Amino acid sequence: MKKKTKYSDGPIGEVKIVKDFLPPPSQLAFKEEQVKVTIGLSKSSVDFFRKEAKRNNTQYQRMIRQLLDMYVAKHQ
Repeated sequence: MKKKTKYSDGPIGEVKIVKDFLPPPSQLAFKEEQVKVTIGLSKSSVDFFRKEAKRNNTQYQRMIRQLLDMYVAKHQ
């Protein structure tokens, strides 16, 4: 099922410019000061985040923190 791509010097057709939606690297590397808190969450919520974190090869607490950060950013 290997299909070879043929390249040419001719026109490539209509080009559509897509707005850059990615954050700059400086925003990706930025770390905010963190505050430790204790919070009680439902078992079903924690189970969901643990399952999704495992599936995405990340930490469930990081996913919860990111979700809260996104919520705050949207509502400020």
